[in-house]
Amino acid sequence: MELKIFNIRKPEDMNFILGHSHFIKTVEDLHEAIVNINPDIQFGLAFCEASQEALVRFSGNDDKLIDLAKENAMELGAGHSFIIFLGNAFPLNVLNAIKNVPEVTRVYCATANPTQVILAETEQGRAILGVVDGVRTKGVETEEDIKKRKEFLRAIGYKF
Repeated sequence: MELKIFNIRKPEDMNFILGHSHFIKTVEDLHEAIVNINPDIQFGLAFCEASQEALVRFSGNDDKLIDLAKENAMELGAGHSFIIFLGNAFPLNVLNAIKNVPEVTRVYCATANPTQVILAETEQGRAILGVVDGVRTKGVETEEDIKKRKEFLRAIGYKF
């Protein structure tokens, strides 16, 4: 077995969801889950098939995001993994819908942070062991940090 690190390739502020599923219909079900939340959400998704032709299957409604998803999925190459890039939405807008897709077995991360994926490669294939989401913790928030956090959440409309 060989351990590898893959850096998710994306624009700095772009959000994505990385997960694991178990069936080829994942592509269509993830697509439907997102558009059922809001058909105006821009997204691209890709799914690494784990048998048969072992292709990267894809869908979405934004060509640049679809291409980004396909490129990252091909580089990851881990069977039954999926990646969704979001253009005008945050993961929390769609995360519960994604987790409720019957064939989704795990969500590794949902973030805009720089992310490294820890992969194990064997003679049979690749597996995602986990992710490094962002940077190492630097300290505990102060009263000023709490104030900034609360102001930010209200500024973007997630708290009132």
